[in-house]
Amino acid sequence: MMTRDTTRRRLLRQGLTIGAVAASAPALITGAGQAQAWPGKPVRIVVSYPAGGLTDAFARAYGDHISQKIGQPVVVENKAGAAGIIGADLVAKSPADGYTLLFTISTTMVMNQVLYKSLPYDPNKDFIPISFMSAGHLPFIVHKSVPATNLKEFAAWAKTNKVSIGTYAAGSYSHVVVAELNKAFGLNMEAVHYRGEAPMWQDLAAGAIQAGSGSYQAAAGVLQSGAGRAIAVPQVTRMKKLPDVPTFLEQGVTAKAFQIRGWVGLFAPAGTPKDIVERLSALMVEGGQTPRIRQMLDTFGIDEPATDNKTFEQILKDESPIWLDLVTQLGIMPQ
Repeated sequence: MMTRDTTRRRLLRQGLTIGAVAASAPALITGAGQAQAWPGKPVRIVVSYPAGGLTDAFARAYGDHISQKIGQPVVVENKAGAAGIIGADLVAKSPADGYTLLFTISTTMVMNQVLYKSLPYDPNKDFIPISFMSAGHLPFIVHKSVPATNLKEFAAWAKTNKVSIGTYAAGSYSHVVVAELNKAFGLNMEAVHYRGEAPMWQDLAAGAIQAGSGSYQAAAGVLQSGAGRAIAVPQVTRMKKLPDVPTFLEQGVTAKAFQIRGWVGLFAPAGTPKDIVERLSALMVEGGQTPRIRQMLDTFGIDEPATDNKTFEQILKDESPIWLDLVTQLGIMPQ
């Protein structure tokens, strides 16, 4: 038989048990939240191109800034090969937890859709864009022996001479330049494809080719030695490093190819939490304003720092179809 005192003691024991659980619940929840909070371990940045280039330099500089701000190491790994496919595929198949990111270029995410019959990743579905970084103006440079200081003079000379123009890869922006100039001026200039910019600029300096286009930093030796001169730059504004060189647009060449931008981009695997993407995006924008990265941009002749994820999404939406059409028109057989 249960007395009033027994009941009272039982209720007190139950109350103490419930109270203890309730008191400990916030601690348990907080502990779980802390365990799941990002970042709780080092972040890996996969660079889909070799060390030493623009993409690698961006990854390391911006990665250092992110590391300082999040209090975790940011490890950069170069997974080069197959026009960025190896690195992109690795990241596409990584957990979407904010600990594996991809630094790559427009070729990997856009042009490869035309240059390859099939890809092991879907550029449009397997990634979330975090930050856009311009690859710069990529000036069009002629050899010192070419009697031209602008596009009109160059086209007039090219009509009566055999002209070879270097590109740093088939299907690249520099390849598009040759095709679009031929179209604009009714020319038949030959595109000579190289494995990267270094050998292309070496041949231009030697006079083996008459012109080429590529990054300011890689072409700096040609320009500074006087072996070549820049006669046009793409995009809608002039380049700060070459303020006296007019744009293609200013010289009457209105093709969209000369107004859109090549880029380096930071991506995360699809499904990465939105708050992590937003935080990384903000850190990239912040990093672009630091003295170290400003100096690096100046060295590479790049006028724009990193932008946020929403800007990048809009650029991909607006400019990717143009790039795909331009590369398709080159008539390159997909690999």
